[in-house]
Amino acid sequence: MHPILAADDGETLLLLGNEAIVRGALEAGVRIAAAYPGTPSSEIGNLLFQFQQKLPGLYFEFTTNEKIALEVAAAAAASGLRSLTCMKHVGLNVAADPLVTLAYIGVRAGLVIITADDPSCHSSQNEQDNRYYARLAGLPMLEPASPQEAKDMVSYAFDLSERLELPVILRTTTRVSHARAPVKVTQMADYSTRPQGYFEKDLKRWVPVPAVARLRHQVLLERMKEATVLADGSSFNKRMGQGPMGVITSGVAANYVLDALEELDLSSRVPVLKLGFTYPWPVGLMADFLRRLDTCIVVEELEPFLEEAARVVAQEREIKVKILGKASGHFPRALEFNPRQVKLVLAEVFGVEPPPLERPDLSWVPELPPRPPTLCVGCPHRETYQVVKQVLMDLGEEANTVYPTDIGCYTLGLLPPIKMADYLICMGSSIGSACGFSVATDQRIVSFIGDSTFFHAGLSALANAVYNKHAFTLVIMDNETTAMTGHQPVPSQELRWPGLEDRPRIDIEAVVRALGVEQVVTINPYKKEEAREKIKPLLKTQGLSVIIAKAPCILYRARVAKH
Repeated sequence: MHPILAADDGETLLLLGNEAIVRGALEAGVRIAAAYPGTPSSEIGNLLFQFQQKLPGLYFEFTTNEKIALEVAAAAAASGLRSLTCMKHVGLNVAADPLVTLAYIGVRAGLVIITADDPSCHSSQNEQDNRYYARLAGLPMLEPASPQEAKDMVSYAFDLSERLELPVILRTTTRVSHARAPVKVTQMADYSTRPQGYFEKDLKRWVPVPAVARLRHQVLLERMKEATVLADGSSFNKRMGQGPMGVITSGVAANYVLDALEELDLSSRVPVLKLGFTYPWPVGLMADFLRRLDTCIVVEELEPFLEEAARVVAQEREIKVKILGKASGHFPRALEFNPRQVKLVLAEVFGVEPPPLERPDLSWVPELPPRPPTLCVGCPHRETYQVVKQVLMDLGEEANTVYPTDIGCYTLGLLPPIKMADYLICMGSSIGSACGFSVATDQRIVSFIGDSTFFHAGLSALANAVYNKHAFTLVIMDNETTAMTGHQPVPSQELRWPGLEDRPRIDIEAVVRALGVEQVVTINPYKKEEAREKIKPLLKTQGLSVIIAKAPCILYRARVAKH
């Protein structure tokens, strides 16, 4: 049995932050979970998918996008079952439509929404700060600074959600999701059977037509007033130390602050307000903290979310305190922090000399060649790009072709020698942007999208292309899995993980034809000559056409073969 499932009450495990979140959810009795994979959140869904095979009382599904995942979880919570969904930060953009209205209608059982932010864009197209979604929707938010806090906060989040009858956002970042640390666990819930939920109808709550929505908005505002009181008294908000110059911090940056103060011998002289329940802002606690200071520096990654809160609190409460942070130029709004960076800023602010940086002698290490990410050797996407490029070159069209691309392994088609990725915004944008390019230019448009991304956000865009008579070629790269985030299932796959054998297969070509596309071919990209002959007529035409390049991911095929 997996160590996360086998651990007894009081045992200490060495867990990733994402693993700790899963354990915390199982301790809290989560019953229904749904997710679309996205790094740095992927391990949460992967583990829940794996564990449902051993826990009869747990249901998990990989959905086709994050919006649907939140809707699945919300319906379960409305039916009285604790539910959870997780996604990377940009996934919450997709789920934002239900999120804001869900805050109005609320929940009956606990619902926890985990958003994993990615400062420094380790695996993402932006580094947006999703703390603003809590403020936009008017929902409580918790931010762990360690795997232990991540586990503890998940359990608390379910209780908080039920007390307020609101979803609760748990925001992590890459360094928390993928940090590994000792985590003390408590007893797991009983998963021997799955309880049955029941939805109690209430048209004055669950159907937010304007007359209902106006009333539910008032309910939300009252609940958030209560949440402010809870934030002020939360054990996840900790004060420590005494002195006239202090620090407000949260998340992984709090670890850097505490380490820096210890190394600078300032722990006893610099008070710290470490926040874990960060929205609604704990205004009473912050006011009391700021009132005792002459100067306060706010240490947080990305946007000045807490810094702005501190300024608002100081202004409203007429507190004379100098607030430093991003506005003062001490910290940037871009990229994640590092311990040395935080230490140097704190040393400057508090007027002490930082210890010299000790660099190991690495002169003996030979200079290593750069190793940028690249498509795997033998990847079917490589073959697809080569086939398409060769036909376009034969037709004399390669130089005049624009290649919109999408989110997935195949985004690496931007690198030489392939160089067939020219424009990218978000999931599904390869089709929507191809529509725009087709009416704005007379260039040939060949766009690329993966199978998982096609089901996620490509269907409606392709329907738009058919209806508005756009002219471009769409290449759907069907490798039978969501490869980039860990080989999660997709609706079109033939190779299946154990336990999914009974799921129906959705044929991509049939879907494309059903949407009204008339020029469609399916190729095996490894059969190059045959594939080139099949796609040449499509790349000669000026209308809408679709090429489906179907061949399994070589790594996925090898992993499935082991089961």
